[in-house]
Amino acid sequence: MTISGGRQQGIDSDSAALRQRIGFDAGRQDLESAIAWSILNHIKFIDFNCDIGPNHIDNWSDDRIENIKDLLSDNNIHVGIHTLSAVNIAEFSPCMSKAVDDYLAANIELGAKLGAEWITVHAGMHFSTEIEARREASIDHLKRATYLAEALEQKLLLENLNFEPDDAEVHYLAHTVEECLWYFDAIRKDAFGWAFTVNHANLVPDGIDGFLKEFGIDRIGCVRLADNDGKIEVHMVPGEGNIDFRSMFQRLEGGGYRGHYTMAYGSPEQKLESRDWLVGQAEE
Repeated sequence: MTISGGRQQGIDSDSAALRQRIGFDAGRQDLESAIAWSILNHIKFIDFNCDIGPNHIDNWSDDRIENIKDLLSDNNIHVGIHTLSAVNIAEFSPCMSKAVDDYLAANIELGAKLGAEWITVHAGMHFSTEIEARREASIDHLKRATYLAEALEQKLLLENLNFEPDDAEVHYLAHTVEECLWYFDAIRKDAFGWAFTVNHANLVPDGIDGFLKEFGIDRIGCVRLADNDGKIEVHMVPGEGNIDFRSMFQRLEGGGYRGHYTMAYGSPEQKLESRDWLVGQAEE
């Protein structure tokens, strides 16, 4: 099965199938351990990061790659790379701008070697000045990355990022519907989709419904899950904040979404417990 947007073939919408579609973000945990835990707990989707620790981009020998590919294939597990939002994709300074392209390319190339099915990317940051220049630099970097992803049969998913307080100097780009439109209007490629992060959408006036009303589900390659209070960027366990997950599932599943979900919160034990809770919310 290949992830190619919001509608995946061969996945039913009943509760057992939905449970199989809920994966987790392993972060910097070594991928081998994340796969072992997934096998033990019947999880089929894993996000991981390659910026630091055992998954560092330089720590991938040919033997390690082949071993992981065998583990994934033998256990029908699907992986995606989650790039670091702290890397400013909106960089335009000499030398640094090239480094952004190199960073994205390194992740895309590793994804191709591993057979990754998605690579989550970000639009970068501005510092309350030169906003238009930052936006244009960001779009240019992501355009070049998309061309490379297309050539290597990879799929980039732009994550809608979180709101920062109005008086903060640093603000993420692509955190509102309007800002996400800049990117989706500029990059109309099958290799460029959307990582819909519901807890980030809950922090802006657009809300979860506003994002789905504007973009629908066809662009979505994954839905990232956590809860919050609608005010501060924290990754609460679902049910601890004010997000209406029943309504969210109604909009997504009722609209035909059959892609996967990513738990991006809590301890391993909390993830397992909340996975059952999430399925219950969808059933209701």
